[in-house]
Amino acid sequence: MNWYLEVLRKYSVFTGRARRKEYWFFQLFNIIILIVLAVLDASTGTLQPELGLGLLSGLYWLAVLLPGLAVAVRRLHDTNRTGWWLLLVLIPLLGGIILLVFMLLDSQPGENQHGPNPKGVMASPV
Repeated sequence: MNWYLEVLRKYSVFTGRARRKEYWFFQLFNIIILIVLAVLDASTGTLQPELGLGLLSGLYWLAVLLPGLAVAVRRLHDTNRTGWWLLLVLIPLLGGIILLVFMLLDSQPGENQHGPNPKGVMASPV
């Protein structure tokens, strides 16, 4: 839960680096919260099946859109890529797969142009 809250604290910070753990725990909690809110939307009758969102889940999605983009950019920075790589998502299927691979890659050891390694240790090449 701390990783999720940490991303929310850095609401619009697009600089620096984010560990895999920070990114993926944020995504996990987002999915869990969206499922709970979708169930609530369905039970209150505010769920729009065409959109897949209801009133509560739509408001939540809007609230975490900017922090989600920020943590994704910081995650790309951690692999020594710019945030512009997020535009790959606009390429159907292939772009999403490439972006998934980037998000799964380990941090670049040591410091890069985006800042120090968030793991806090200098990884020596083997």
